[in-house]
Amino acid sequence: MSRYRRFAPALVIALVTASALTACSRPPAYDIDAQTDAGDVHSAASATPFSTYHMALDLTVDFERKVIEGNALLRLERTGPGERLVLDTRDLAITAVRAGNAQGMSPAPFELGETDPIIGTPLRITLPADANRVEVTYRTSPEASGLQWLEPRQTAGKRHPFLFSQAQAIHARSFVPLQDTPAIRFTYEATVRVPRGLRAVMSADNTPELASDGVYRFQMPQRIPSYLLALAVGKLAYQPMSDRTGVYAEVEMLERAAYEFADTQRMLDIAERDYGPYNWGRYDLLILPPSFPFGGMENPRLSFVTPTVIAGDRSLVSLIAHELAHSWSGNLVTNASWQHLWLNEGFTTYLTNRIMERVYGKQRYQMEMALGYDALQASLEDLPAEQTRLVFPTEGRDPDAVFSDIPYEKGALFLHELETLIGRPAFDAFLLDYFQRFAFQSIDTNTFLEHLDDTLLAEHDDVLDRDRILEWIYAAGLPAGAPAPTSEAFVRVEATRAQWLSGETAATELYTGPWTYHEWKAFLDGMPERLSDAQLRALDEAFKLTRARNNEIAFSWLLITIRNGYAPADGRVEAFLTSVGRNKYLTPLYRALVEAGREEEARRIFDAAKDAYHPLSVKVNGGLVYGEDAPR
Repeated sequence: MSRYRRFAPALVIALVTASALTACSRPPAYDIDAQTDAGDVHSAASATPFSTYHMALDLTVDFERKVIEGNALLRLERTGPGERLVLDTRDLAITAVRAGNAQGMSPAPFELGETDPIIGTPLRITLPADANRVEVTYRTSPEASGLQWLEPRQTAGKRHPFLFSQAQAIHARSFVPLQDTPAIRFTYEATVRVPRGLRAVMSADNTPELASDGVYRFQMPQRIPSYLLALAVGKLAYQPMSDRTGVYAEVEMLERAAYEFADTQRMLDIAERDYGPYNWGRYDLLILPPSFPFGGMENPRLSFVTPTVIAGDRSLVSLIAHELAHSWSGNLVTNASWQHLWLNEGFTTYLTNRIMERVYGKQRYQMEMALGYDALQASLEDLPAEQTRLVFPTEGRDPDAVFSDIPYEKGALFLHELETLIGRPAFDAFLLDYFQRFAFQSIDTNTFLEHLDDTLLAEHDDVLDRDRILEWIYAAGLPAGAPAPTSEAFVRVEATRAQWLSGETAATELYTGPWTYHEWKAFLDGMPERLSDAQLRALDEAFKLTRARNNEIAFSWLLITIRNGYAPADGRVEAFLTSVGRNKYLTPLYRALVEAGREEEARRIFDAAKDAYHPLSVKVNGGLVYGEDAPR
């Protein structure tokens, strides 16, 4: 089992050679057509006969009722015959629909279809023959899956409420009626009314000035898919980090965040140099309250970021590199449906590692790669075989459950193999061309493969094999001879851990002075399943692990303590679970408690913490602690 991650024996980075590839037999049989959906199965909307190209929002944020209400005006382009427009909604109260054109609008007949537990409720609107726009007046539910309303006590300042959205994967439909599929891209503008004294920000052109009347206006001139629509409202301050980068946060966190992420401009410069212009104007960060369920969300112009990566030593800033890299892979070139998520996340994880190498050097790059490879190995052991393919059928599955280390790390490893075989300069030239050729488009895996046929496979047929590429994408697991990244630094860590486990060296005598978070994580994650209470106490007393400030180190340590019943850490386990909302931490810790036979404790902690969790965190972790099915 490997939810407690294990490190493969540390060697130098294993690289696949051309001879190794040609020696491989053809991949096992698999039905590619059966693994490819027709269109987006997670949307009731269709790009025909109408496709949205611009959206204008006029919204009022009501903290008292925990609702957003207003109008969404969609401008449409006709893409085929027909009179019916279908929009995605989830738990929206639709109060009026008008349709028409620039000359005038009038009420239009509409109906809400049958509700699907995953997809939501389709809104079907019959349009006049000359209509090219539709306006929907609506109100969200207080339980909208894409919104989290925080009481003042749940914020850093403790005096003002906070609201933030999370649209990925299909939650935009819970706060805006729209064609909620990444296959359709649109520009947008918005007027947002909030209580005076609070600031609204969006995935658009934000202004650092506080609006005295509480009315904010936004423009997003580049076409985005719906899952990149984002809104947050709170008592936010702003601090620039460079001419093109800055941080929004509650004032209590602002200075720490600006220090932690000071290298953002360097990352941006490097990414532009290697992969082409940054096409989004500014690149700012929004630091959210701890309940944010993810590490980060790549909303264009304004990445949403968890405060759990503010470690004080910039050791966890690969997350910033990742969200920035999405400005090319994901935001600029987008997966057309969630079945093809690897096109977003595999490319982005690959770019993240490359950016980190440029900024922090080869050793950091090797450690990041090795940690990612270990995460991949854990997922390959944990997940059903079909879910270890880069592309597999997703109909009937909640797209939130598609997110695992497979599209991220397996996708990145596939690209790393291509880089290894044809050389980094040639692969960088391919990436630059890829981002320029498909800029502001949504594509699927077939489109990518056709492009690969015309470029790399045509230019490097002496070292690339199409059958192997298909095996990477459509077969379960990893192909034989796949790269196995490791780190020389982790070789030394393994030796140190072995010395301690054998009793050769006491914990107080271990040489850990120059270790970064990466070495500590490798040291802890590579521990055997069982440790004695005396061993745990020795480590804790020597390195104060139960009180570790770095959340990654604390997380790895707490998994070990739960597994081994180390009572002195029980208080920190509860404090950790009730102070963060990031599912990367919550789900493994709750699962560890359940598997350790501590279900009642897990339920008690969850019940105390759930009001501060995001709805997605409640859904996933509530299922774990109460024995219901939940996405893994």
